[in-house]
Amino acid sequence: MADTQNSSAALTVKNLSIFFGKNQAVKNVSLDITARAVTAIIGPSGCGKSTFLRALNRMHELNPEARMEGEIRLFGDDIYAHDVQPVIVRRRVGMVFQKSNPFPTMSITENVTVGLRLNGIRGRKLLAERTEQSLRMAALWDEVKDRLHAPAISLSGGQQQRLCIARALAVEPEVLLMDEPASALDPLATSKIEDLIVQLKKDYTIVIVTHNMQQAARASDSTAFFYLGELVEFGPTTKIFASPSQKRTEDYVTGRFG
Repeated sequence: MADTQNSSAALTVKNLSIFFGKNQAVKNVSLDITARAVTAIIGPSGCGKSTFLRALNRMHELNPEARMEGEIRLFGDDIYAHDVQPVIVRRRVGMVFQKSNPFPTMSITENVTVGLRLNGIRGRKLLAERTEQSLRMAALWDEVKDRLHAPAISLSGGQQQRLCIARALAVEPEVLLMDEPASALDPLATSKIEDLIVQLKKDYTIVIVTHNMQQAARASDSTAFFYLGELVEFGPTTKIFASPSQKRTEDYVTGRFG
């Protein structure tokens, strides 16, 4: 029997517009992001992909010029409601950035557990269990289990990015956002990240921004094509790449522009 939760929306976005001062970066976007699936956001540089992604966990509130209109619901909860704290949203919706950003003065273990400690978790046994669990989910445990107290920056670039994924997973979010998570990595490390994304969707809802058409085709279930701040087309990845409805989508995925 199919898992019914897979067909439900983890995130429901309605009429989302985002402004930075007088500049409108995202224009009236509406879409549902399926739970326990991978949704890819594609489009040329400057089209609003990362801006849209950051709205999903209220990252724009760190920019005083940013303003948002519309609604975003996380499993039915309005994440922009006045009584909802941004820190709670970011605990439920984790984020992995384009450039791996482990804390350089911390060990591998300390990097994984920093979010847990900030949330008041101190038990050594629980922290150790969550460290192993998170590193296993990030497909990194076998590579680092014998040097957990080594500096995080002693890891390779690909390992550092997987460590950042483990750090995001440690606080047990419901959704994981990834902004170009493999763009700075070599092909082998990129392949490991893509394999990891496919594995993680069994337990997490994943939204990934990527410039890499092949990566979107390989790793995602649904794809949204953005252009000049607008959502041009959204649907199953196989359809977007094989038989898109919009000519602009076809032109982009076939390499005619972008």
